[in-house]
Amino acid sequence: MMDVGRHPRIELLAYSEIEDISGYVGNFKARVRKKARYVDEKECTACGDCVPVCPIVKPDEFQTGLSTRRAIYIPFPQAVPSSYIINMQECLGDNPIACGKCMEACDKKCISFDMRDEIIEFEVGAVIVATGMEAYDPTEMDEYGYTRYENVITSLEFERLISAGGPTEGHLVRPTDRRTPQRIGFVQCVGSRSQDGRGNPYCSNICCMNTVKDSLLLKDHYPDIDLTVFYMDMRAFGKGFEDLYMRSRAAGVKYIRGLPGEVMEDPETRNLRVVVENTTARRLEEHELDMLILSIGAVPRHDSDVVKQLLTLSRTPDGFFMESHPKLKPVDAPTKGVFLAGCAESPKDIKDSVTQASAAASRAEILLSAPTIKVEAITAVVDEALCKACGLCAPVCPYGAIIWEKKQPAQVISAACAGCGTCAAECQYQAIAMRHFSDQAIYAQIDAMLEVGSWKLEVGCSNLRPPTSNLQPGAARPPIVVFACNWCSYAGADTAGVGRMEYPPNARLIRTMCSGRVDPDFVWYSFRKGAPLVLVSGCHYADCHYINANRQTVRRVDALWEGLEKQGVRPERLQLDWVSAAEGQKWAKVMQELDELWAGVTAEEIEQTRQALQEAKTPIRSALDRLKQPTAATMLCMRCGNKWAVTFDPAADEERLCPRCRSNSVRVLIG
Repeated sequence: MMDVGRHPRIELLAYSEIEDISGYVGNFKARVRKKARYVDEKECTACGDCVPVCPIVKPDEFQTGLSTRRAIYIPFPQAVPSSYIINMQECLGDNPIACGKCMEACDKKCISFDMRDEIIEFEVGAVIVATGMEAYDPTEMDEYGYTRYENVITSLEFERLISAGGPTEGHLVRPTDRRTPQRIGFVQCVGSRSQDGRGNPYCSNICCMNTVKDSLLLKDHYPDIDLTVFYMDMRAFGKGFEDLYMRSRAAGVKYIRGLPGEVMEDPETRNLRVVVENTTARRLEEHELDMLILSIGAVPRHDSDVVKQLLTLSRTPDGFFMESHPKLKPVDAPTKGVFLAGCAESPKDIKDSVTQASAAASRAEILLSAPTIKVEAITAVVDEALCKACGLCAPVCPYGAIIWEKKQPAQVISAACAGCGTCAAECQYQAIAMRHFSDQAIYAQIDAMLEVGSWKLEVGCSNLRPPTSNLQPGAARPPIVVFACNWCSYAGADTAGVGRMEYPPNARLIRTMCSGRVDPDFVWYSFRKGAPLVLVSGCHYADCHYINANRQTVRRVDALWEGLEKQGVRPERLQLDWVSAAEGQKWAKVMQELDELWAGVTAEEIEQTRQALQEAKTPIRSALDRLKQPTAATMLCMRCGNKWAVTFDPAADEERLCPRCRSNSVRVLIG
């Protein structure tokens, strides 16, 4: 950070926060609030004369509360700029001044209570998100006694205790009696790999090797210390990590496979008694320790929602920001011109963070050094002659790439458009066209699939599976029309094929860039042409390649289910499912389930549907769009017919899953 502060081409805005970022790749506009420090950072020499006279004493956040600081303080050693700062929420006040002792003690007259926040605006071409992570708070997992026993501390608190710049100047002591502990235990995976609703289900990556490093450090400084590590699995992936793990075992550190089930404290000696099941030795063991260290995991920053909204980013189910592609674009965000670095993307160690930061800087440099920006030729185009300036397209664009003003035709910023097609599906006047994924091309594919003559419709058959002997040469079964997302579902079908997975071959796929591209009229038209079933499939609800475009898919399918039911068509003939690129097995299972539904569709039903929908209008909105507050509702699984009562919250952004069959094709019934 000191090198960054001295660099002539880097402007460092410390103690500041971004209030707004607008624009698009190559043309971002940022507004930053530089908070008042109440100390002139250019004049302050960090002499420290103001600190002893300050009467306010508070826990030091940098030292994890193991020591104290004053209301005027330096946030952490080697902070840039190297000057003091006053926390006005803790100061005795500047209006009126109730203390002012720090001002009197400052010979340089650097302190001024008249300072105010400063708003800075500037333009940038690219943005790198490196917001980091936070440590898990183990308070909710109190079976280890973290809130009850002082000698139970976290790995972060332990790091401050053994640091030369920590509250004990690097001398390891117990919090209760300040003695050097002789028996220390480490508990792994606290807040990580948890499936009971507490903590997080993912691995935090850094915890195991951090414990191995700490054990070697302790053995180096205190050779006679007794160390025990309680773990479920030690994960030492990485260059040289397995060697460190073996060195730790060779140094005498005991590794016991099993997590403590009970921790108790002796009120006299303040020693801890830990009961654990040793799954390797298959016995219940009791260990007496002087100190217990909880190896806590990593969690996303609490303020990541603000960054997500400012830059229209998407997040993975674990809460970290999602990259554009895990293999091809590991540092690119879905929003063009935005790159990810460090633990903002996922928990990682220092080496991986430095590597990703270098990659993000290189990607930004490549972008900014090019004279022009190249975009894929799948962007949206607005026909101003057809545009009615209704403005429905602008809110559904996940990238904010559509500019719309009242009584003015919509305009698409090609540099920001990613080609998901959600806006084209929302437009009721066919004023938006998608390059290379036009409506005409999709209608032509539907016509080719359901062309009369390619399959034989015999009214009177019990179903649409005539005996093999009655099939005409070259005739095929009436196909299921499938709209598959390019990035996940279409790739998932390909994975099933490459993996030689067997499933009924009665579906025909239409590739779209996103499930949000599926215009309700595509589904309507398919049923008019005689489709027995229609499947809309895309990325998983929380992993949409286009940030949150598949939320519009859910809304439109809800409207279609309502419209089909009003026209006397069974809504379950329209299915919705999420399949990722790696889930070839799930794709095969979905096809098998659709085959069972397909067997129950008769020729008469198809003919009645075709006639009923000839004059029907395509629904765009559903009854759920009119809800403003949580409402009692019934969930209906369109796959297995399961029903269950819920309180439906229109503001909640949650995936709907059937508890019985885990299907995503779930409908909300209001009233």
